[in-house]
Amino acid sequence: MNMNTSTRKMTSRLSFEPSPLSLPRDTIIIGRKETVSSSLDKILPLLVSTKDDDNEEGGQSSSSSSDQHRPILEAMMKSIGKSGKATTFLPSSSVSKLSLIILPDKVSRNNHSMSPHTITESLQGLVEKSENVQIHVMDGDMEKNMGAVAVAIARAFPVYSSKSSSNTTKKMQKNSAEEEETIKEQNVSVAFHEGNGELVEKEKLWDSARAVADGVRLACRLGDMPPAELTPEKYAQECRRIAQELEGVEFEEIVGEDLREKGYGGVFGVGMGAKDAPRLVIMKYTPKDVDVGEGMDVENIVLCGKGVVYDTGGLSLKPKTGMCGMKHDMGGSAGVLGGFKAAVELKVPKKITLILGIVENAIGPDSVRNDDILTMYSGKSVEINNTDAEGRLVLADCVAHASKHIDGANIILDMATLTGAQLVTTGKKHAGILTKTAQLEKRIFDCGMVSGDLCFPMLYAPELLKSEFASKVADMKNSVKDRGNAQSSCAGHFIESHLDASYQGDWVHVDMAGPATKNERATGYGVALVLSLLQAPGFWHH
Repeated sequence: MNMNTSTRKMTSRLSFEPSPLSLPRDTIIIGRKETVSSSLDKILPLLVSTKDDDNEEGGQSSSSSSDQHRPILEAMMKSIGKSGKATTFLPSSSVSKLSLIILPDKVSRNNHSMSPHTITESLQGLVEKSENVQIHVMDGDMEKNMGAVAVAIARAFPVYSSKSSSNTTKKMQKNSAEEEETIKEQNVSVAFHEGNGELVEKEKLWDSARAVADGVRLACRLGDMPPAELTPEKYAQECRRIAQELEGVEFEEIVGEDLREKGYGGVFGVGMGAKDAPRLVIMKYTPKDVDVGEGMDVENIVLCGKGVVYDTGGLSLKPKTGMCGMKHDMGGSAGVLGGFKAAVELKVPKKITLILGIVENAIGPDSVRNDDILTMYSGKSVEINNTDAEGRLVLADCVAHASKHIDGANIILDMATLTGAQLVTTGKKHAGILTKTAQLEKRIFDCGMVSGDLCFPMLYAPELLKSEFASKVADMKNSVKDRGNAQSSCAGHFIESHLDASYQGDWVHVDMAGPATKNERATGYGVALVLSLLQAPGFWHH
């Protein structure tokens, strides 16, 4: 059995810089048709390398090249219609290939104005074999939309791969001692422009774009790693490394038997059948010298993530077609981890605690069984009637810990690829959100609209749905008796029921089973949503 011991990465380097690449082989222009059309005088010089200006003597000037390219760009826009993309090769230019992505002028009220999914889908496959790629994005509200666009672009350039090139294969056959890959590094640089073609000036927005893109690519890399490479132990090591690299972050880990002894029956029960011990990872960030105004406290937000690195379904075994892709079942934890990392790098003026329940739901002689009863960290007992409803058990312990031990917490957010029913409830592009209050519901919905991590409210009615978990021998069962009765809301209410009775703050559950993946790849969903909740620059509007 061939198990990789180290992660190979795709060699694309993504940067966000106001200074474009000097020798791009591919240039991509993204924007609405009206914006691109009105900015042609600013766009055309971008198609001529800065190196060309040094070599005008005895050759074609950059201004004449721009004049030559104008009818080409106009013809491309005409060929696209209202929205879409077109590609051509440019004569007499250092830029060999030009692609134009025209975004729709109008979108529905439940979509981001820049249609970020269109950006990602249009970019994917467009420049796979290109070495140097320059992307220019233009919009009249670029400062407001910069974060969401950065996320959309980051998703188009995945990080993880265990593929080998044909050159690599031949080299390894020729000399088995040489295993270095020969793939050239791909440089992708992104520049943001206002509607008049001028570059965005605010350095804080560029910093936010870089931070969120790094966070999204981190979440995507972790999500795409096979379970043999991202075990619970190795995932916790990744978290520890991140904590060590960040300023002002405390790290704590509760592992294996310590979980059982301390009463974390949900996390321990789900993970006790696996080779690697289950664990609870806790990371805390406290900002320095924050002035929030007289008489006001720094907002204190807790982020909880479901980190099931692989989900077989346990003894309620998934079918073979339903098990593939379950490496992505830790997507919720990756989303809040990436968001936490980016927020700390940006020095967001919030107290932030990250709590990850990291387990593998495996089959073994010690696996939890249907009919077993687990005592959770909340003190409540749960009769297991479906070992494949494991994520809520993990998150129940996470929110119980948060509500008991994080003094002054204002909001507890939990994020998970929790239910397949979420896709039926709110679709593949919108996460489902369940909140205690209408105020927080609106705030999270607005965060989705600003960040591009779209979400939509689910039914909140615990008193009408709690009977779904009725048990004769325990406080509750872990899975509903009627899957046709607001199943995704029920799963969220199960988690909510484990909040400590003394907790006075608000709570939101984010079920992102649908938007967590696209075409067998992790999307890094949740990173931008977290940054918007934390009001990072470029991710919230006054």
